[in-house]
Amino acid sequence: MFGSVYHGKRVLVTGHTGFKGSWLTLWLHAMGAKVSGYALAPLHADDLKHFIPREVLEHEWIADLRDREKLLEAIQTAKPDLIMHLAAQPLVRLSYKEPLETFSVNAWGTALLLETVRETGCTAPVIVVTSDKCYLNQNLGRPFSEDDPLGGHDVYSMSKAATELVVAAWHASFFAREPGRGRLASVRAGNVIGGGDYAADRILPDCTRAQVAGEPVILRNPSATRPWQHVLECLSGYLNVGQHLFADPGCKELLNLNFGPDPESERSVGEVVKAFFDTWPGRWEARPDPSAVPEATRLTLSHQKATRLFGWRPVWDFQKATQVTAEWYRVRHTQKDADMLALTRQQIMDYAAQARSAGLPWTN
Repeated sequence: MFGSVYHGKRVLVTGHTGFKGSWLTLWLHAMGAKVSGYALAPLHADDLKHFIPREVLEHEWIADLRDREKLLEAIQTAKPDLIMHLAAQPLVRLSYKEPLETFSVNAWGTALLLETVRETGCTAPVIVVTSDKCYLNQNLGRPFSEDDPLGGHDVYSMSKAATELVVAAWHASFFAREPGRGRLASVRAGNVIGGGDYAADRILPDCTRAQVAGEPVILRNPSATRPWQHVLECLSGYLNVGQHLFADPGCKELLNLNFGPDPESERSVGEVVKAFFDTWPGRWEARPDPSAVPEATRLTLSHQKATRLFGWRPVWDFQKATQVTAEWYRVRHTQKDADMLALTRQQIMDYAAQARSAGLPWTN
């Protein structure tokens, strides 16, 4: 896959203990990459990270992104050929409780990482993962493209827009000007689902917790519409970007790309819960919360630029994405001593096999 470009490459993943980071670590390792990780400890006892053997990582630092001495040590020790920056405060509702922490981790943390890369003389390209919420959302009812204005009416969205501005400024001021410096890219995805995510206030982890407790899941706004995509979809996009950065290191362009699902995957919260329960039967109740934080009624991304540049497009449709997600959680919580590492690796292989059958360029 990806022209075997990752085989033998040293890749430093920040946020490797998180949901996306854990899946990315396993995929990179399967392709023969030498993966190092830098992140806080996983928050939940069931997180996918707990199923990943220690030997998958060449080096690991459990530390805060803003610990400059540890970050310096990690980059100097790992000597990465590529840095994939996923470390962040990823929860909208938490940002209302901890606004300064959210801004500090997401925007300042990214600036600190990029400056530490410069300080160490590291020439690795850097891929910064942000969010679809970095765009100024005026509820116009159309997908966001990469040239739409950045912004945010809430702290979380603002922190992601600020992160994008940090990347653009460090690119223009330093990375594009300094000889031998690696390239920079920023990537954005939508509502990502998949096994091994136990974060608070995410709908399918909430469904799983309700199933384990034998209770109905409570939906605050079942009619809210989002673009749902499996975690492997956006990760295949990020890995496409990495392959491109390796292939064209002399380019001075800042690469920013959306990796969203097709329009058929824009479904309501109620629809995604029903699809989840089709695989693992359960119950739900609608219970509006008058004190809930404001949420956009619709949010979706256009992936036309990624399709034009790489021939990238989604592989699993809405039904498949929710089915494999529900299957992961069902096996984890109903089958004693289930081999979740093997199941996760098998889902990666199944995804790649279907992409290959569809003739996607990255599968070669």
